[in-house]
Amino acid sequence: MKSIKYTALLIVMILFWGCKKEEASIVITTDNYHNSMDQIINVMIHDIFSPPVASRIFAYPNVAAYEIIATNNKNFKSLSGQLSGLTPIPNYDKSKGPLNVHLAALVAYIDVSKSLIFSEEPIVKYRDSLYNKWETTNKTEFSNAKEYGLEVADHIKKWLSKDHYKETRSMPKYTIRTNDPSKWQPTPPAYMDGIEPHWSKIRTFVIDSANQFAPPPPPKYSLDKGSLFYKELKEVYDIGNDIVKKGDTCVGIKTARFWDCNPYVSVTHGHMMYAVKKITPGAHWIGITKIACRNANYNFDQTVYAYTKTALAIADGFISCWDEKYRSNLVRPETLINKYIDQNWKPLLQTPPFPEYSSGHSVVSGAAAVVLTDIFGDNFQFDDNTEMQFGLPVRSFNSFNQAADEAAMSRMYGGIHYRAAVENGILQGRNLGAYLVKKLKMKQ
Repeated sequence: MKSIKYTALLIVMILFWGCKKEEASIVITTDNYHNSMDQIINVMIHDIFSPPVASRIFAYPNVAAYEIIATNNKNFKSLSGQLSGLTPIPNYDKSKGPLNVHLAALVAYIDVSKSLIFSEEPIVKYRDSLYNKWETTNKTEFSNAKEYGLEVADHIKKWLSKDHYKETRSMPKYTIRTNDPSKWQPTPPAYMDGIEPHWSKIRTFVIDSANQFAPPPPPKYSLDKGSLFYKELKEVYDIGNDIVKKGDTCVGIKTARFWDCNPYVSVTHGHMMYAVKKITPGAHWIGITKIACRNANYNFDQTVYAYTKTALAIADGFISCWDEKYRSNLVRPETLINKYIDQNWKPLLQTPPFPEYSSGHSVVSGAAAVVLTDIFGDNFQFDDNTEMQFGLPVRSFNSFNQAADEAAMSRMYGGIHYRAAVENGILQGRNLGAYLVKKLKMKQ
């Protein structure tokens, strides 16, 4: 009888210890991906990346994560052979056991992101906190996913190293043409050099070339009061004066400030100058993508898909826009208004340091809105809280296109763009976005 009891007790103990030693699977949620994106954006704000450079940082890490998802989800299709120069990622060695696909995708996303920023310490700290948690949960599962995620990240880093970014770092600065009043000149208060004059040389992702969606030329420069150019210049001046008179409750002021998205605003107090840091236009639309994913209850794979497709539109949008900016090389309204109309006039927003035509926010907003509409549908209502961290209230929109139209017009309200740059810019972006939607095959 005793032997039966001992045997039963032994069996219970074996079962107990066997269950105790069994490791739980690591669960990766959409919030893990959203939070990782937020961590990278915070570092990008700190490092003050220009809008074009920031768009590159959004594109490559998302592609890394997406490729792992697409390789392991029959509903999605790899981007290899679709994006310029991208080859298939390495295959996972299945003999090592099952792969935690979401964990590998997140590892790849974080690693590629870390390689593209300056201030690595916060990301390393964030990454290690996750690594420690995952390793404690299931060491074998974590080790396999980490090894594969880093292998894919290395593949993507080799691909991105050939996009001509490094070469453009050593190219000549923008040369100011003081003998031609129609050409861009540095603007107050910092009078910074022209940002990224060679960005059109960056390898495109989906579009065939930087000038594929070049807009029509801007109105011909003329200070003749009957010319279209002068009328547009005067319009900027009049709008600026009108909204200032109406005060902070004016819709134009609220709109301009909400869509400012200038990553480096110089503030001068006496002899001291410091920077107020904000997100870029691309980051604002990435924020809208996060809101849309959450509103639509997207799962992990769908979330990575939405981020990736939108990031590619933003990245190609900046290449297309910057190609035109340094071709037309048009002077900003502030320069001409101060010289020929009113020397004391100031735009509501600080003029960013690059040529005027076409409007970057307009191009990128148009491209992103088309892609997001393709993903989530038209008439997709959302409350945009992206700018709350900068003390700005939530704005509500009934569609992505409505938000894009408002973002474009905000540049005129802000006094930093002529009408042609806004209207032709958003059309430029929408044409690019429509091309991307038609050409990219991301779903099976």
